[in-house]
Amino acid sequence: MPRISILLPVRNGAATLPEALDSIAGQSCTDYEVIAVNDASDDATVDILQQYRAQDTRLRLLENPEPGLVNALNLGLEQARGELIARMDADDRMHPQRLQCQRDWLQAHPGHDVVGCRVDLFPAEAVRNGMRHYVDWLNRCLTPTQIHQDIYLESPLAHPSVMFRRRAVLAHGGYRNGDFPEDYELWLRLHQQGVRFGKVDLSLLDWRERPDRVSRCDPRCSRAAFDRIRARYLSRDPLLHQGRPLAIWGAGRKTRRRVRPLLELGHRPDAWIDIDPRKLGQCLDGVPVVAPPWLLAQPVRPVVLIYIASHGAREEIAAWLQGHDLRPGRDYYQVG
Repeated sequence: MPRISILLPVRNGAATLPEALDSIAGQSCTDYEVIAVNDASDDATVDILQQYRAQDTRLRLLENPEPGLVNALNLGLEQARGELIARMDADDRMHPQRLQCQRDWLQAHPGHDVVGCRVDLFPAEAVRNGMRHYVDWLNRCLTPTQIHQDIYLESPLAHPSVMFRRRAVLAHGGYRNGDFPEDYELWLRLHQQGVRFGKVDLSLLDWRERPDRVSRCDPRCSRAAFDRIRARYLSRDPLLHQGRPLAIWGAGRKTRRRVRPLLELGHRPDAWIDIDPRKLGQCLDGVPVVAPPWLLAQPVRPVVLIYIASHGAREEIAAWLQGHDLRPGRDYYQVG
């Protein structure tokens, strides 16, 4: 019985699939099977998978009877025989030590169930600034504490870079279909159930950037979809249920639009925090706009949600809060 099952859903991946499969074949750890789930491909995907299967019987080819990525993932998860699941996509490349490093990390951290790694974007000419900024942050968000504190900022794990304990994900319902990114929803759900995450501090995956990336084309990965799913889990976070005042940092129109899903779930702030003199003293939706020192004058320390999106400003705000003994995860969250 293999210890690791590599879960590889694929739809029309013929152009890049051989590269992905060759990178799997080059792993230093050989105790694995590949669960390749064909998701209604109409190119040469199946032919390629059959050719590789003829050379390596560790590859198992499944047909997804109900097309769709989430169904393909759940089918592979159900059929996997390994206790550890390594996600992989048909357009990415594993570094040779990936399986070994992540397996060893989980073995050394029995209290953790999900481990990622740093990733390298390629090809360089296709990488846009927004994606570069995201991956720079992703590769700095490494420790279990950092992942916990920043879970509402962005998705802290690149989906095809993770390895997880199969039993842990199955115990919490596997992947879910909905109007949201299926991987981020899974991380948020696992986090809320107390599952612990970590990362190997090595680049172990080449993550392909392409103009037709699902995250750009699928409405389930839109900014609004991310805002909704964040708000759903943030609204249940224990920090927002301690009876403390709630302050939202950022009173601009765009920020308030992004906050709306949280407001609709019943979390009305006691104050908007801003530094713009034109906004201070106003009441927006019946809530006063106040300067940061308001936080320090309250008899009960407020919970602060930083909704400011601009790079640099978020870091300055976090530094100001920490300089006044407000701590991430205890007193504030940064929200993407």
